[in-house]
Amino acid sequence: MMAGANDRTYELWENAPAPNRGGDFDQVVARGYPFDADWERWSYPIGNGYIGANVFGRTDTERIQVTDKTFHISGLYGRDHGGLTNFLELYLDFDHADVSDYRRALNLNDAIAEVSYKHSGTRFDREYFVSYPDKVVVIRLAADKPGALSFRVRPEVPYVNAQQPQDARTAKVVVDGSLITLSGRQAYFPINYEAQVKVLHEGGRLTNGENSIQVHDADRVVLLVATGTNFRQGPHIFLNPREEKLDPDLLPHEQVATTIRQAVDKGYEALRENHLADYRNLFGRVRVNLNAEPTDLPTSALLDAYKQGDRATWLEELLFQYGRYLLIASSRETSLPANLQGTWSQYEMSPWTGGYWHNINVQMNYWGAFNANLAETFEAYIDYFNAYLPQARIYARDLVRQRDPELVTEEGDHGWVLGTGASTYNIMPPGGHSGPGTGGFTAKLLVDYYSFTKDREFLEEVAYPALLSLSRLYSSILVPHGDLLLVEPSASPEQHITLSQYERGVPGEMHGNGYYVTAGTTFDQGFVWKTFNDTLMLARLLGKEDPFLQTIAEQKKRLDPILIGSSGQIKEYREEDAYSEIGDPHHRHISHLCPVFPGTLVNAYTPEWRAAASRTLDLRGDGLTTGWGMAHRMNVRARLQEAEQAHYWLQQMLRHRTMENLWTTHPPFQIDGNFGVMAGVAEMLLQSHTDWIEPLPALPEAWAPSGMFEGLVARGNFVVDASWQDGRANRFVVTARHGGECRMRYPGIEHAQVRDAKGNAVTVQKMDGGIRFNTTKGKRYTIELDHQALAKPPVAWASHP
Repeated sequence: MMAGANDRTYELWENAPAPNRGGDFDQVVARGYPFDADWERWSYPIGNGYIGANVFGRTDTERIQVTDKTFHISGLYGRDHGGLTNFLELYLDFDHADVSDYRRALNLNDAIAEVSYKHSGTRFDREYFVSYPDKVVVIRLAADKPGALSFRVRPEVPYVNAQQPQDARTAKVVVDGSLITLSGRQAYFPINYEAQVKVLHEGGRLTNGENSIQVHDADRVVLLVATGTNFRQGPHIFLNPREEKLDPDLLPHEQVATTIRQAVDKGYEALRENHLADYRNLFGRVRVNLNAEPTDLPTSALLDAYKQGDRATWLEELLFQYGRYLLIASSRETSLPANLQGTWSQYEMSPWTGGYWHNINVQMNYWGAFNANLAETFEAYIDYFNAYLPQARIYARDLVRQRDPELVTEEGDHGWVLGTGASTYNIMPPGGHSGPGTGGFTAKLLVDYYSFTKDREFLEEVAYPALLSLSRLYSSILVPHGDLLLVEPSASPEQHITLSQYERGVPGEMHGNGYYVTAGTTFDQGFVWKTFNDTLMLARLLGKEDPFLQTIAEQKKRLDPILIGSSGQIKEYREEDAYSEIGDPHHRHISHLCPVFPGTLVNAYTPEWRAAASRTLDLRGDGLTTGWGMAHRMNVRARLQEAEQAHYWLQQMLRHRTMENLWTTHPPFQIDGNFGVMAGVAEMLLQSHTDWIEPLPALPEAWAPSGMFEGLVARGNFVVDASWQDGRANRFVVTARHGGECRMRYPGIEHAQVRDAKGNAVTVQKMDGGIRFNTTKGKRYTIELDHQALAKPPVAWASHP
């Protein structure tokens, strides 16, 4: 452990329960979608990737709202898209009206929610977690006096009276001793569902009521909740029509009953130990100190103070670690990926259906997975990708046929592609407000997974075949425009053109809702370039020889992906001259800056483009936008190594788009903002997108006095630790999880001493203001810096080789 590191406890906490001001289902409408402030702002989310639960911590009637990511209704977009819906409401009737010493918390180190208070001279304690190893929600209730626990367990199936006939759900509740079983069918797909609630008690007794169990005079109680449906992920989900996606004869009863039975056999202590061992293995990998001191303020008071001008960096550090917590809770190795709301929804219809939106949102969910040392969480998306890939190949064939029917053959590989909209049950074809660059946007994640993990099997079996196939699609649909090859039709995601702009004369077309469709947007050209470039890079790593590789190498030269306009901006459209001649000048998307981040086309080796990217952000403005829009701006500023501007967007996110439970909001609630901030903080602390690992590339003044991080990951699967004082690093530690050459750049690092774990000097080669040295898999290397050398200004970047 580095000097200055410590085991910091991260928790959200309040001294009052989540309010219940309007009733649990009294929803207002925000931006056309339902909005429950009590759920969105004040409940605490727990989850295991499969199940999400929201804890309210109430003392009269506790509410635990449960989501299962496979449980969907018809949705908003047709095409059998589906939409995430609320699965279960679990109420615990205590009738404790007068309480004192109340405290509720969400401990991020352990992924356990807690409630404690006194009532009538007795202390009551509750503990809640959702276990990934054992696939159950676990709730433990205790009191400091024997026989003090008396309450009613009352689960309900929500939204039985659906707003739309096709979304009707049946519900049967059976109470049998210590077990409540809720089962039925949601009509649309249809989905067979079941939940079981098991009540385990020490002392006292149980009695059965109508759809409920009454606990009398118990010493301790453990509740177990398991859910299940007849959803089974696979290509059939995306290839088959709605009525054939699921097996109507498959009932989840045996699966759910087995889960509960096994959990009962293990007992509470074993369930808790399994949960902690699993979760801590992930969350405990990264430690940070952003010049921050923990505070004793409740989280809502801390957030309010921050908004009023008290810029406590503890809240910034907490938000980073909260993003890591949420990703673990909503995306695990064998679950579905994190969706637009992670894995939580109390609504009959989640905003934007709780889907996987591929023009930035689902990608942002995983931007920070790799450098924040949570690569396993992306395995959920890999499985999802493999499931939808056959349908994506059909869409690609259709797209090639539109371009030139003679290019289509029965047996040929025509690639794969998907549009913006996707869900657990469906993916959409490209078109509308976003161009086919969405495919390249997605493929970038596959390349990053390999780059950070160096998983050779994944490279051979998933990443390279996917990139090569997508390159075949792009190669087929590019349209000659003089010496150039352009994507046509092409659209910059969700960007509008006004009627007055359109009437001034533009070569593109204005489609429904004012979306502008043209040829060769920077978004599409940039991701075609990136896909070709990554395909060629992966082919070199594998020693592949294929004439098609030469084809895309030549086509790449004709893409002309980055153009600079008369305002000094990176053009969003080829036909624009001055900034905002086409489109909303302050639009939430900055799709034409994707070649900066998450792409790598614009980098320190392209200083003119880099300056233009910074100018583009200046022109986009510093005003309010969506939460995820702020997060993308933060990441681009970090990638440009503009520390104060990146930190500004972090501050804006906390001031304007973060709620009391630290969920971020569009509005309404969307989890991509949380994940985008997590990625942005990691990007400010460590970069590796060029040939170099660069620690502390965008360290803002607020974090500069002192700090450290441990466990962030650079490409090449190098784990990096750093500590600093007065804005200057004093030591780095590198752990080579894969081995190979390590290249690091930092001002003055060429004067540093590099030693292995035994204290032996390591041979170092100095070049271009950095150092490089060979590493052995599993070994640690310490780099001690010379503070006199650190006083020197950063070296100038070498030109690209």
